[in-house]
Amino acid sequence: MNKTKGYIEAEISKAITQWEKDFLGRGSVSVKTDILRDMVIVVLRGILTPAEYAVCETKEGILSVKRLRSDLVESGEETLKQIILTFTGEYVKSFYTDISTRTGERVMVFKLQNDLEKKLKN
Repeated sequence: MNKTKGYIEAEISKAITQWEKDFLGRGSVSVKTDILRDMVIVVLRGILTPAEYAVCETKEGILSVKRLRSDLVESGEETLKQIILTFTGEYVKSFYTDISTRTGERVMVFKLQNDLEKKLKN
């Protein structure tokens, strides 16, 4: 079966939601995955707790929450890369992530070895 771009994006979203629940103890409110050229871009909404929002009222608090959340995600980076490989058949060349303490969104960008979008069109 030839998997469509939309199918792969949905499967990655489901797998990352499950990873969040298993690894971080709770999932985000919503996850949207997009395949663009040689990148898989994942946007997770609603990831901060009410306590984290309260801490984020100061500059030090923002930096502290960003650092802690970044460390948590980076400690699970190999599993995340494996999820991408499983659903795309592509190895992850590099991984970037950041969190907005204002909106409670996290963006993950997986840069792949090859142009997956072009491959899916053929």
